[in-house]
This record gives sequence, C-alpha cells and structure tokens, in this order.
Amino acid sequence: QVRLVESGGGLVQAGGSLRLSCVGSPSIISINDMGWYRQAPGKERELVAGINSDGTTKFANSVKGRFTISRGNAKNTVYLQMNRLKPEDTAVYYCNGKWARTDYWGKGTLVTVSS
Repeated sequence: QVRLVESGGGLVQAGGSLRLSCVGSPSIISINDMGWYRQAPGKERELVAGINSDGTTKFANSVKGRFTISRGNAKNTVYLQMNRLKPEDTAVYYCNGKWARTDYWGKGTLVTVSS
C-alpha cells in the first residue's frame, strides 16, 4: 500500500512563505508523478503543481511565479515552496502520487494565510 505523508502547513501572514514536504512509502517503489492539490472550504479540490520523473513541472495559473515544486534527493519526496502567499491560498493541501495507474493521497496539511 502506497502511503503519502505531508508536513509543513501552518499559519502565515499574507506575503509570507511556507514549504510543504511530502514523503511517499514504501521506498521499494518509484512514484514517478507527484504533485500537490488543494481544497478550500466550499470548493472542489484543484491541482496546484505537479512534477514527473524527468522534472517536468506544471502549475495552476493562480500560483505561477509564486510557487515552485521540486523533488528531493530521497526517493519519493516532493516539496512545494510557496512564496508571496495570499489569503486566497488558504486551503488544505494534499500530496498526490501516481503509481501503477492509481492515484494515492496524503491526509492533507492545512495552510492558513491571514490578511
């Protein structure tokens, strides 16, 4: 069973930064496509950023130029660096990993941006 664990959420003022981390297990597998989604209250879950095994990235238009996504040196790790945060970035952020044609999700980490 693939397991994804997020960390790094919290409360930050508008204009600040946060870094989210996600570690996938078991290490015996290779999760090629990893990414971050978010869900704000009353809204649908949406893609924030994704990265595949060759480093190709994609971003939601709302975060381009402010967020970066990267893979760690450790296997099955992904980071989301969030800069110049806005109140509208407030949401639960979920790590996503695709393996064997199946989507796996972490439990989520809450990011709250105060104005």
